[in-house]
Amino acid sequence: MTDHLAILKSTRVLAVVRAPSAQSALLAADALVAGGVTGLEITYSTPDAPAVIRELNDRYGETIYLGAGTVTTEDEAARAAAAGAQFLVSPGTRRTLTEAMKATGLLVMTGALTPSEVMAAQEYGTDVVKIFPASLGGPAFLRSLRGPFPDVPLMPTGGVTPENMGEWFQAGAVAVGAGSDLVSAADLAASRYDEVERKARLFAPAGVGA
Repeated sequence: MTDHLAILKSTRVLAVVRAPSAQSALLAADALVAGGVTGLEITYSTPDAPAVIRELNDRYGETIYLGAGTVTTEDEAARAAAAGAQFLVSPGTRRTLTEAMKATGLLVMTGALTPSEVMAAQEYGTDVVKIFPASLGGPAFLRSLRGPFPDVPLMPTGGVTPENMGEWFQAGAVAVGAGSDLVSAADLAASRYDEVERKARLFAPAGVGA
């Protein structure tokens, strides 16, 4: 049985890809992988997200850790799983959606910010709690959450940069999600995929993509 949590921990960085087109998402993914970032979260705000996931799965196979983000419906969870996603991410936490995501057998991450929301995510069976938007509290907030929730895997998303990434891990993150600081809308709109690759090298684990 695949230990998806162990894979997530070793991947360390999930690039949140919100692209204006399927082709742009594929080019961004190629640039990220070239730069050493192999965790790819293709959001449903990207057109034809399941088709992008299927193509990337065919293209890279087990050399990347691939999933779907901004999952807000049961149907989206099922279609992402059928396309070859390895994990599912929702920006918030709802019981019925979490149960549908869990039914796919994939690693499930649902969003929370407050202690009550973290407790709800635990109750519903979430594997990893996505702290979002983490930029509101920074690493100090994540460290505070670890007090009452020392055994809950927490993944901050939002406000993660190459400069502060180490602080997030020191605060107890099992992995981090990087969105606009890694794959910006401006870079994708201008087709600056070389810039995406350059930023990926700053985020990539030491020695990867160097």
